Amino acid sequence: MNSKKIMAVATVLLVGIVLALTILRTEKTSTVNESHEEEKERAGEKAVKGPHGGGLLSDGDFQIELTIYERGVPPQFRAYPFEKGKPIDPGEVRLTVALHRLGGRVDEIRFQKEGDYLRGDQTVEEPHSFDVKVVSERKGKSSQWQYSQVEGRVEMAPEAVKAAGIEIETAGPVRMKTILDLPGEIVLNKNKVAHVVPRLSGVVTEVRKNLSDKVKKGEVLAVLESRELADLKSNYLASAQQAELSRATFKREKQLFEKKISPEQEFLAAKQALAQAEIGFKAATEKLLALGLSRNDLDNVSKGEGLARYELRAPLNGVVIEKRITVGEAIKEDADIFVIADLSTVWGDITVYAKDLRAVRLGQTVTVRSKELGEEATGKISFIGPLVGERSRAASAHVDIPNPKGLWRPGLFVTVELAQEEVPTAVAISAEAIQTFRDWNVVFVQYGDQFEARPLELGRSDGKWVEVVSGLSPGEKYAAKNSFVLKADLGKSGASHDH
Repeated sequence: MNSKKIMAVATVLLVGIVLALTILRTEKTSTVNESHEEEKERAGEKAVKGPHGGGLLSDGDFQIELTIYERGVPPQFRAYPFEKGKPIDPGEVRLTVALHRLGGRVDEIRFQKEGDYLRGDQTVEEPHSFDVKVVSERKGKSSQWQYSQVEGRVEMAPEAVKAAGIEIETAGPVRMKTILDLPGEIVLNKNKVAHVVPRLSGVVTEVRKNLSDKVKKGEVLAVLESRELADLKSNYLASAQQAELSRATFKREKQLFEKKISPEQEFLAAKQALAQAEIGFKAATEKLLALGLSRNDLDNVSKGEGLARYELRAPLNGVVIEKRITVGEAIKEDADIFVIADLSTVWGDITVYAKDLRAVRLGQTVTVRSKELGEEATGKISFIGPLVGERSRAASAHVDIPNPKGLWRPGLFVTVELAQEEVPTAVAISAEAIQTFRDWNVVFVQYGDQFEARPLELGRSDGKWVEVVSGLSPGEKYAAKNSFVLKADLGKSGASHDH
């Protein structure tokens, strides 16, 4: 056999060996795929739903439908027992559920009868991601099941974590300076605002002040001609004359009575008439004073000057911010014709969200900043509202702001920064670590190659650190930097919340 024939035979043998290996690998792969499909089918059998939408766990004719109920209540387990597909009395069943979470934590849940189901005795905390072990006992027979429920988890090898630039930190205590920025708006100091109403009807003859004019207390704003005022002044003059005449009569009758010239009856009648006249005069005087007339104005009335003339005066120092009056206009007694505000101080009206209420206190020094003006001012919180708005879920607070130059104009939006304070926190995390998942603020906690989105209740922040009120314990490791990569992977996995 020559060399060419030997090479041809060797080539055929080599090709045969390669084909054989390929066939064997194909069969092995097929076997593995079939195995995966069988596992999926078995998992599908475990995922059979009950009539209440929960997973149905079966042991022969006995079944437990287990669901997490969270409509209008904190998440809780509810279990519905069946036999041969028919509901049975929940009181016949003793049930416990153990939730094995990442990190070794185990939540032991026991159940008690409530209506036609068994209710778990504690809230099922988020995330609802755990290995579940169920043990039931009925009529001396014990049943056990195990299954896993996974959500909010991402698996990433150490090499991938390093390549993505994800940095791992450990949650723990931090002393941080709290800088709490709250939204606010400049508003009028309502303790220094006055509405001017005429208190009687009349016709406007003069208007001496216009919008934005500065006024002093007692300064004339406008002049009215009022028949009603003329009647009141006339009554005042008549009552003054009557009082004067009654005093003279009483004085004369008193002298005659003391000399026994006039009977006591006439003396007493004169005394009574004087008392009535003085009451009438006092009432007429008070009516005019109540309209804003001064004692000096009453002296001018006595001289008979301008009975129908009514001068409206400023009740305080300030600026005219509203004006609703024109010359020749007939106005009623309750017309709101001027609004005057003292703008030497204004309020910063602060919106304090419920989660920040603990950080705000009366007398606290704050800094008010306006980006538009490029100005800032300091003041103290003088009021914190006792109620939280039903819709806004926030309370209102006021800070008194000196405004000698009039720069802080009502209607201006501002940022109110609470004075810095160094406080210890039991658990704090990097502000950069916080991501949003569903409606939660979360941090990705690391357990080996697994990262789990952990919902948190957050507290104070200084911009760099954020206090964790609940949801994370000291010593737990979390993704402090570039955690958005984990969130993106979580979004790709289509994490569900199906119970």
